[in-house]
Amino acid sequence: MPEASAAITDAVFRPVRTGNAFEETVERLLDGIRLGVHGYGDRLPPERELAGRLGVSRVTVRDALRELAAAGYVATRRGRFGGTFVTYQPDPIPHGELTRTVQDMGELLTDALTFRRIVEAGAAETAARATLSRRQREELAASLAAVESADLAAYRQADTRLHLAVAEAAGSALLTTSVVEVRVHLVDLLNAIPMLERNLVHSNRQHAAIVRAILTGDPDRARRAMEEHVDGTAALLRGFLGGPGDAGDGTGESGAGGLTAQSGVGGLAGSDAGRDEPDLDTARP
Repeated sequence: MPEASAAITDAVFRPVRTGNAFEETVERLLDGIRLGVHGYGDRLPPERELAGRLGVSRVTVRDALRELAAAGYVATRRGRFGGTFVTYQPDPIPHGELTRTVQDMGELLTDALTFRRIVEAGAAETAARATLSRRQREELAASLAAVESADLAAYRQADTRLHLAVAEAAGSALLTTSVVEVRVHLVDLLNAIPMLERNLVHSNRQHAAIVRAILTGDPDRARRAMEEHVDGTAALLRGFLGGPGDAGDGTGESGAGGLTAQSGVGGLAGSDAGRDEPDLDTARP
């Protein structure tokens, strides 16, 4: 996967604000790993850099990394090419545990899905209106290529990196932070959605529609494509997990465990998103 931009890294590893610096440092580092800002096999930034970004001491960072190593998220290697490397790969979560998580979240899940629709659609529209730098354009294209070529083990993290790249292209640090925060709320639930080949093809077609609309400067199409993408994910999530609004919501999704090949990972198969879109190489300079 392409390296995360400084804006994305800043949004994830933002300064610790609470009185418990150790616990929040662990949380910040864990969020970055779970979201795939630093994916499997990646080397984390040096302790000095992390301490500066988080606004804590190097001792606190070192203790937090030791805690993550004990939990199997990272491993430290010595020597010239050493450092702290990510060893975490998402594992399927038992359906019963996810159902309990959904129940515990209650209205927070509905709130998070609503918030996600607003901020991610707004980010896509704003990015399409922006004058993008060459780096931003290349990062969007590279992030799209990464998610399209990702295997099942790496797909979710590559998907998150693409969504974060869209937010970063909008040029608002607060907006990028908002997208990061809502993804943190939903990451485990999104990881639970089954990945069927047809689903992945459909989701990637929607991803391509979003990126093309941004690169060709079409804000209305960018917003619509992202809204359809996240709406479909929300319907699929509710259908699979039996979350709030799964009964009679008009999505056509079945209850927990009742997915069909007609469902898209990022939206409902059979939609028009991604059709008749211009090629990436026709994007505005």
